[in-house]
Amino acid sequence: MKEDTAFSSKSTWLLSVKLVAWSFLGIRSKSAYQEDLARVNPMHVVLVGIAGVLLFVLSLIALVNWVVAK
Repeated sequence: MKEDTAFSSKSTWLLSVKLVAWSFLGIRSKSAYQEDLARVNPMHVVLVGIAGVLLFVLSLIALVNWVVAK
């Protein structure tokens, strides 16, 4: 029974990553978004969203530093 919970949690995290990635791109259909949103944990989506924003900002900073250094 714990294996189902662990798998469910892992799949929820992966679905959250997928949901946030599509949201960043802005090309997700509303029906598919609503379907995925019903299956994920909202806290996972918030945490993945914050991590995605941090990763995006840090990559922009790194890109700017790389361009300026040349």
